[in-house]
Amino acid sequence: MREYLLTLCITAAVTYLLTGPVRKFAIVAGAMPEIRARDVHREPTPRLGGIAMFFGLCAGLLVADHLTNLNEVFEKSNEPRALLSGAALIWLIGVLDDKFEIDALIKLGGQMIAAGVMVMQGLTILWLPVPLVGTVALTQWQGTLLTVALVVITINAVNFVDGLDGLAAGMVCIAAAAFFMYAYRIWYSYGIEAAAPATLFAAILMGMCLGFLPHNMHPARIFMGDSGSMLIGLVLAAGAISVTGQIDPDVMKLFSGSERAAVHQMVPVYIPLVMPLTIIAIPAADLILAIVRRTWRGQSPFAADRGHLHHRLLEIGHSHSRAVLIMYFWSALIAFGALAYSVNSASMWIVLGVVFLSAIGLGLLLLPRFTPRTPRWAEAFVPPRYRRRRGSAATARQQPSAASAEPSAAEAEPVAARAKEERQTPVAAGVAGANGATAIGGRRGSKVRI
Repeated sequence: MREYLLTLCITAAVTYLLTGPVRKFAIVAGAMPEIRARDVHREPTPRLGGIAMFFGLCAGLLVADHLTNLNEVFEKSNEPRALLSGAALIWLIGVLDDKFEIDALIKLGGQMIAAGVMVMQGLTILWLPVPLVGTVALTQWQGTLLTVALVVITINAVNFVDGLDGLAAGMVCIAAAAFFMYAYRIWYSYGIEAAAPATLFAAILMGMCLGFLPHNMHPARIFMGDSGSMLIGLVLAAGAISVTGQIDPDVMKLFSGSERAAVHQMVPVYIPLVMPLTIIAIPAADLILAIVRRTWRGQSPFAADRGHLHHRLLEIGHSHSRAVLIMYFWSALIAFGALAYSVNSASMWIVLGVVFLSAIGLGLLLLPRFTPRTPRWAEAFVPPRYRRRRGSAATARQQPSAASAEPSAAEAEPVAARAKEERQTPVAAGVAGANGATAIGGRRGSKVRI
């Protein structure tokens, strides 16, 4: 465990330290596109944050290769090298897209090629545990197609959810944490060394996300871009493929019955984490809804819009930070609920706990529909919007009379017109104060300060 934690910390540190210089490089390189209609940020913000995340991945793999226990992963398996090859290719495609905005079909082809590169080096699904059937061996073509489809769907699910500051990195970090606990349990508790690569991938993925999050929280100073979102999606898919299609559930020797009975009993353990779409169910649901919505309108499935789940949370009335936290909550509930169910599927307390937390989540979704008022003794500990309005009568008594205070009709019209014009004037991109501190540098003027 200590070596995994060391790898995680090194990955996070390298990612965090490199994100600052990468931000300056992105500004100089012009990887700072204009604000689009579907964007929720109000200032041009540099992208290419995936560069720092990729070098964090490389640092994590390099450190793990020189550790005593984790070095066996590289000696006995080719999966780390397969991951690095596919990650380098998908990262390069993402960097080009962040700078030059390449076509969506070209990106899709690059994602399939990156998945194919990993398959060629041995990172593929060999068999699947199917309930009431047993272990189903896959042919080479079946395993290749399933692996490529899993990688492409996961990459695009993460890419679709990358719409708010800190959202994609936080949700993938939560999924990676649950995945790490699951894979480490299989490797350490049951002594199955085939789960070691997946455990390593999850630890490195957590480090990549944790190192990037301080720079990406609202208001974000840099975005990960497609170079980052596609990269972490590929790493998450690689871990799921490694632990799913390489480990025979009957090897765990949990049950003394037949192989079919063992697989049937192992369904709660394997099904929740067979597909990363189950871990990141929120991004997967967003992906499916987006495809259905755009196709129904006669648009391309790759056409951008403002109909994603995080956009809808903002439209309901949630603030930017609250919308991100709500998405975190649901991701953690699904991921760790599945993890707890895989450990003890017979416990009714787990089901009741998930139901109770789901009710809390639904309550959080409805928060903008009402504004609760706190007792007067607790008003000092809550934001002003939850405090009772008082002193209105005293304020009215202190105001001068209407005859002396109110302007004439001729004077009031220009004032009202100016106030309306100021309310309707949008904040210009790059103006300091629109999002707190500007995301591209100093506060004076519109000049970009590196």
